[in-house]
Amino acid sequence: MRWPWHSAPVHDDPVHDDPVHDDPVHDDPGHADSVHDDLVTVKHATASVFVFCEFPPGWRLGLILHPIFGRLMIPGGHVEPSESQQQAALREVGEETGLSVRLIEAPGAAWPGGLGRIRVAQPWWIVEQPVPSDHHLASAHVHLDHLYVAVAESSAPVTEPAHPFGWYAAAELAGLHMFDDTRRLAAVLFAQIPRLARQAGG
Repeated sequence: MRWPWHSAPVHDDPVHDDPVHDDPVHDDPGHADSVHDDLVTVKHATASVFVFCEFPPGWRLGLILHPIFGRLMIPGGHVEPSESQQQAALREVGEETGLSVRLIEAPGAAWPGGLGRIRVAQPWWIVEQPVPSDHHLASAHVHLDHLYVAVAESSAPVTEPAHPFGWYAAAELAGLHMFDDTRRLAAVLFAQIPRLARQAGG
């Protein structure tokens, strides 16, 4: 489970704004470690998924109830060392919702044949989210969140979900206790999901 992503202020670059870099005293190699520690921002790759399912009345978005924040959120979490972002996205959906889904890739350039490489599914957005300490790191850091879109093969889970989970219509978004960024991006996708699912073969 990753910390939620939402709007955060853009900070100036400390490397170019910090007067310490104009001070010849700090050119001493003995100061290198302390200066380096102050300036490096640790970034962890995460993957999150907007999961949709078609019901007789129309499309709905799947949201979990976050156990810490008490808000409705899309499923997601950290990318493990042995995973790609695509693999993490599918794993997190399975663990947190119990659903079997297929990803719908964002539009991109055609992949040439014969390259002999494993291509990782392209997310729709990649965002940087500053977060406080968590069980992955004891200090503030940044989640580099890869935001995917997926369609559930069925509205019913195939395994036991780790968190409370529900399906919500576009008309319900405004009244849900969720982060506004999630709400706004979900609204963008709701307008496109019928066409996207059809083009992807759903």
